[in-house]
Amino acid sequence: MRHEKIIVLDFGGQYNQLIARRVRECGVYCEVMPYTTAFEEIKAEAPKGIIFTGGPNSVYGEDSPQYTKDIYDMGVPILGICYGAQLIAHQLGGSVETAPVSEYGRTEVEIDDKGGLFGSVSDRTICWMSHTDYISRLPEGFVATAHTPVCPVAAMENRERRIYGLQLHPEVMHTVEGKEMLRAFVKDVCGCAGDWQMGSFIDDTISAIREKVGNGRVLCALSGGVDSSVAAVLMSRAVGKQLTCVFVDHGLLRKDEGDEVEAVFGPSGSYDLNFVRVNARQRFYDRLAGVTEPEEKRKIIGGEFIRVFEEEAKRIGAVDFLVQGTIYPDVIESGLGKSAVIKSHHNVGGLPDHVDFREIIEPLRMLFKDEVREVGLKLGMPEYLVFRQPFPGPGLGVRIVGEVTEEKVRIVQDADAIYREEIAKAMDAGLIPKYGEEGTPGQYFAALTNMRSVGVMGDFRTYDYAVALRAVLTSDFMTAEAAQLPWQVLQTVTTRIVNEVKHVNRVFYDCTGKPPGTIEFE
Repeated sequence: MRHEKIIVLDFGGQYNQLIARRVRECGVYCEVMPYTTAFEEIKAEAPKGIIFTGGPNSVYGEDSPQYTKDIYDMGVPILGICYGAQLIAHQLGGSVETAPVSEYGRTEVEIDDKGGLFGSVSDRTICWMSHTDYISRLPEGFVATAHTPVCPVAAMENRERRIYGLQLHPEVMHTVEGKEMLRAFVKDVCGCAGDWQMGSFIDDTISAIREKVGNGRVLCALSGGVDSSVAAVLMSRAVGKQLTCVFVDHGLLRKDEGDEVEAVFGPSGSYDLNFVRVNARQRFYDRLAGVTEPEEKRKIIGGEFIRVFEEEAKRIGAVDFLVQGTIYPDVIESGLGKSAVIKSHHNVGGLPDHVDFREIIEPLRMLFKDEVREVGLKLGMPEYLVFRQPFPGPGLGVRIVGEVTEEKVRIVQDADAIYREEIAKAMDAGLIPKYGEEGTPGQYFAALTNMRSVGVMGDFRTYDYAVALRAVLTSDFMTAEAAQLPWQVLQTVTTRIVNEVKHVNRVFYDCTGKPPGTIEFE
């Protein structure tokens, strides 16, 4: 079955895949394509609609990304968001200039025309703005449909040609009625019925994997985290015993996690998998000795992962494919197309130039964390696995600021275990919302700062480390807000860490959102 499709044309912004995610929430299949995609290829996809994304450039700049004007004559509805809206105005005869006043963050937008995209939107609505340029003159045939006190064209449309522009960002959760705006475009303007669900993704992915792999042998990089676990079960469903899962215990795992992973996926676990556990702790510690720069740490860990997998593949014999649990936030933060590189993930930007496998398979590459969890549930995985705390591939290597040592790993393992234990108690006591309830932290963990300070314990002076606690509210892990945990919980955690974890005399709580911070520390 050929699904209805919306194409998101990527002009290099950081939140572009969020647009595709919102479209998929409408039950419509969506693909992201770079703005360099040939026009004939776009036409061959026969999309029901096209969305231009945001981007960091000015449309009037010499090197700004553009697209052929032929796209406006396809007869397909087009929606431009931020840079995309400015591009439409610029190419169709309007004017885009540097705004007298830039807009960033939450902004009240006043709707001037309730037709088009705003039929179910409030007359005044809170939206997320992020722009220094603005549309100063509309193209012929367009009307402004929303404004702010400093932005006369917060939205525009040419309803006859079915071309729409939004200066605001409907895709981010901070735009209160953004989902409704995108639903109006996808369902009302493009006429999509909504025939694609996560079950369709699973069936289509399994079919594509079987076709690609054939009789080949597959090695899965299993970390025990949500992403790699779902990838492993999905691959097992597709290719069965052709799959071998290799779990690399690199010494940067949470407390007792290596044994927990083996208990789930090993010979006595719930899944009929070929499972190999590799103890590579000292190897990783040696490679990380003296390294303090975050990107270098990530790349070292990514490189060593691949080398270990290659060695295990040779022991297994004639492995053709490597499977990784890469998800889309990993990809765009590591740099996609013209997008900025925020940090290299060990399984994306941290890969070495040469990899000794025919191909790398990343079945979850286009999904966000909540979508990955939905896939896991539909595959029949237990909730305690699907909703476990996310854990980065580089492990505690990116939760230890500065050089990684065995002692520092022990400190952060112990502190993190206490933190997670007390959060679980607080959830059971009703002090913090549980998973699935509004306000539950999407991720929480302890990290070790590189700061040491003077303290006093009993009658003795100490000079020890500070631990930072982090908890964020997020559904997509692209944007996040610091969770406002009850003070009594933080107080209990602090007391326990200082009393029970050697070489720690201070505990901080990280109140930073994303942006400007990232969820991990390095």
